[in-house]
Amino acid sequence: MTSEHRAEIGVYGGSGFYEFLPDVEEIKVETPYGPTSDLVALATVDGRRVAFLPRHGRKHSFPPHTIPYRANAYAMRELGVSRIIGPCAVGSLQAHIKPGDFVICDQFVDRTSGRADTFFDGPVAVHIAGANPYCRELSDLAAQVCRKQGITVYPKGTCVVIQGPRFSTTAESMWYSGMGWEVINMTQHPEVILARELGMCYVNISLVTDYDAGFVGVPGVEPVTADEVVRVLSENCERVREVILAMIRKMPTGECAECKQALAHARIG
Repeated sequence: MTSEHRAEIGVYGGSGFYEFLPDVEEIKVETPYGPTSDLVALATVDGRRVAFLPRHGRKHSFPPHTIPYRANAYAMRELGVSRIIGPCAVGSLQAHIKPGDFVICDQFVDRTSGRADTFFDGPVAVHIAGANPYCRELSDLAAQVCRKQGITVYPKGTCVVIQGPRFSTTAESMWYSGMGWEVINMTQHPEVILARELGMCYVNISLVTDYDAGFVGVPGVEPVTADEVVRVLSENCERVREVILAMIRKMPTGECAECKQALAHARIG
């Protein structure tokens, strides 16, 4: 990449996050893992170079199970990105976490199958530590920004990542809720782990758009639908955008030592 095609911060978000910024340049980044979800938009936010990439493509042409997660992460690193902000829509699994609330996830439970979820397919054996997959430094910053903007935010939470594209059955949702997990989504795995394998910090900002199917039978709560998710997401898109822009302005410079060293003791042989 040329010097002008560099960025220090990455955002997995659609055009709504950058369409009002001046001097946006869209570029194609070649990767060994095929094309990315879309062109990468490069822009400057308060002196910080940022790369924006819509994980589903700008026309939402990639369902969660077909997103080129490895290509997207590789492209970010190729551009020089060291810190990634990953906003997403989630369903609530707990009654006290309501649509419109934000959750900064610190854990996930992987219920996906068949996704290419590592850069290390051999012959070298690499076992990255997964105990704390999200960057604690950026998670703290995200929670602080949300509170300052008057948003109801939960600074920790576990995200159940399902394969999709279907939503959960009632039985599945009740199981997840009963385990005490907070939210449910279709994209957090392997997105966060791939970033970690490349030594990049990753923070999740989850916008709760609905109650999951396990709340069927509770007065006033209907099973989740795509229409409802889109409606609540549209109503709150500006709030998410303002949180991300504020985080970019306050984000520490340079690389996070903890996340950068994620591979330090992972290799066997």
